[in-house]
Amino acid sequence: MKRWRLVVSGLMMACLFSTQSFGADLDDVKTHGVIRHIGIPYANFVSGTGDGMEVELTKLFAASLGVKYEFVQSDWGTIVPDLIGKKVKVTNGKAETVDEVPVKGDIIANGFTVIPWRQQVVEFATPTFPNQIWLIARADSPTKPIKPTKNIEKDIKLTKALMKDKSVLSMEKTCLDPALYNLAATGAKIICRTGNLNEMAPALLNKEADLTILDVPDALVAISKWKGKLKILGPVSDKQVMAAAFSKNSPKLLEAYNIFIKKAQHDGTYMSLIKKYYPTAPGYFPEFFKGMK
Repeated sequence: MKRWRLVVSGLMMACLFSTQSFGADLDDVKTHGVIRHIGIPYANFVSGTGDGMEVELTKLFAASLGVKYEFVQSDWGTIVPDLIGKKVKVTNGKAETVDEVPVKGDIIANGFTVIPWRQQVVEFATPTFPNQIWLIARADSPTKPIKPTKNIEKDIKLTKALMKDKSVLSMEKTCLDPALYNLAATGAKIICRTGNLNEMAPALLNKEADLTILDVPDALVAISKWKGKLKILGPVSDKQVMAAAFSKNSPKLLEAYNIFIKKAQHDGTYMSLIKKYYPTAPGYFPEFFKGMK
């Protein structure tokens, strides 16, 4: 009997280790009674103090499943491995999974931009926010904004021309990775920072470079926070979207989230959060928010 109890105890410990180390689909999440939200303090998606648009959405998702919510803080270098359990090596836009690492969560919801290499290793849900990469300067910079042409390709070309002989801040392994937009061909001096994306605008204001690229949500937060100190010069990318990401081994959890987010986008829940955290976003991207209450 004692030996049998030790065997059962060992099996229970193995199961516990499995739930901590490996990703879970919907049935596993419900069985364990918790969904683990991987995020990074960034813009107004994850504040770092317990709120933010993605925090509130994921808490509501957890409630819809009848499970508890748990936040797991990550960083840009490990956020994908924390979800899929493998490190990712990206070469010329191609992602390759390599060494195994512990899985720490079930969903990335962090203002996570849909970019090609990420699509190779995770599954994205229904988009939750519009995005684009903009070139930003200090308000006192002699560099002037482009005159929009109503042709996005021409606007991008005009914007990139402003970078020549200027120092431009960027950040590798994020949506601001200079390789994604071929910034090396602009004639700019590319400065790749490390750390948090929230630090890009302050670094520009501290004169670490002449210009910086920022994505839409971070730019909107920065312009609101430092009124009159920054200006948008033009687009560096075509329009993009942000979405929650799931392991490719969690199709049912992804499906449940898609059902949840579509309902939230049409019953007023989602737009109430947009008005709270990004009130000016619909003015910049009316087509994305069209039809939402």
